[in-house]
Amino acid sequence: MGLNEIAKRSNKTVYREGGLCYKVFSADYNKSDIFNEALNQTRVEETGLFIPKVHELKKLDDGRLAIVMDYVEGKSLQTLIDENPGKKGDYIKRLVDIQLSMHKLSAPNLNKQRDKFNGKIDLSGLDATTRYELHVRLDSMPKHNKLCHGDFNPSNVIITADDRACIIDWSHATIGNASADAARTFLLFKLAGDDKTADDYLALFCKKSDTARQYIDQWLPIVAASQMVKGKPQERDMLAKWVDVCQYE
Repeated sequence: MGLNEIAKRSNKTVYREGGLCYKVFSADYNKSDIFNEALNQTRVEETGLFIPKVHELKKLDDGRLAIVMDYVEGKSLQTLIDENPGKKGDYIKRLVDIQLSMHKLSAPNLNKQRDKFNGKIDLSGLDATTRYELHVRLDSMPKHNKLCHGDFNPSNVIITADDRACIIDWSHATIGNASADAARTFLLFKLAGDDKTADDYLALFCKKSDTARQYIDQWLPIVAASQMVKGKPQERDMLAKWVDVCQYE
């Protein structure tokens, strides 16, 4: 099998073989999480959204598991931003438009965003009082059934040669509230140290979706708490500041 490496993370590597893409997970990666990601992606396929089609879940000769899917030729929005910094504003507008078109869809068989957040809050390492406040806030938020990516950022959108947008990496997909999905994207820009883009993105999202900024702010402590589960020490102090907002409002 002639695989060419195209991306690498600490616990997964992505290879290309012709028209196929192999997302290969480390040997110690949680098997249920791999199966869940493949299932998420096939369920999103059924919405008709342009995403890589899953072909199989394959066990490689070395025992590692791989999700085999279509390889989509193109450049990520992040790559385009890096190559054309003067057009960054246009690319962020495109990012928002793509996200809003996704939010118009629903995939009823996906896991519920609310259930995922409740579980993440429990695993956040926050004190019991803060966890209680976050659970109460989450329970009070409007219940929606929109398709949410859960990790929507410029690196996860591929623009093809014919200018079609393909969304990749559906491991965190749920159905739930679009504003929580936007809060997550905003927080990702903030964690990357790109405050201006974070603010520009959120202003555009609010304008195009006719959503009050204050409403998305209500989601930020919940989303920040869920991000804490990743256990990145360099992020925890910043995330804690967002969670603290919940205690003083």
